[in-house]
Amino acid sequence: MGAFCRAGVIRAGFRMDLAYLLDFLARLAANNTTAWMAGHRPDYQRARAACTELVRQVLAQAATTDPDLAQLTTADVLFRLHKNDRAHRDPEPYKRRMGAGLKRGGRHAPRAGYFLAIQPGLSWLGAGTFHPTPAMLAAMRQEIHYNGAEFHRRRQAPELLRYFPAGLDTTGPQLTRPPRGYAATDPDLAWLRLKTVGLNRFYSDAEVLAPDFVAQVVAAITAARPLVDFLNEAIPDLE
Repeated sequence: MGAFCRAGVIRAGFRMDLAYLLDFLARLAANNTTAWMAGHRPDYQRARAACTELVRQVLAQAATTDPDLAQLTTADVLFRLHKNDRAHRDPEPYKRRMGAGLKRGGRHAPRAGYFLAIQPGLSWLGAGTFHPTPAMLAAMRQEIHYNGAEFHRRRQAPELLRYFPAGLDTTGPQLTRPPRGYAATDPDLAWLRLKTVGLNRFYSDAEVLAPDFVAQVVAAITAARPLVDFLNEAIPDLE
């Protein structure tokens, strides 16, 4: 079938590597210790290579329609597996997923973008910003307040909802009171109270292993781009 297939179709060998990635992460979840990892370093390296190839393909295809992603490398966007901010009560040293933050400037850039995570039974794609700084959040709230009609047009776009049927997530952390400077009667209060501004969609293991998985992820990124661009238009000076 060749090294690549058009429209994001993944070759059989790559599907096998993604199956191995899912299997490794399942075994890691059951044995999440540094000792186990030390004894399975080659397994980790193979799984990491599979995730890297997946992200490389997504970047290469998404960059054809989104110039913000054009100069990124996998090293810019891949997250570490190790929990470097592990809470004292969390005994697990490693995340149960592998993934990447796809946005201009790399995974930690103060911008909205896309987040791809592979985890057995819980793989997902996010679009937006999920840990914005206070300055970012203030700027996005102001943009929603000043340009609400455009915000609602983009978040309700049929193409966006085709790939993210739940729409903008309103179940995450949010203020109990109106943000400072906004009235309790503001018609957009439900959106202004949000502490994260993003969408999520989940993939089953069968969808991850399907031949068109890369194409589906890229199509979802393309559909979400107008909303992500709206958020980034509010914060260009915060980089």
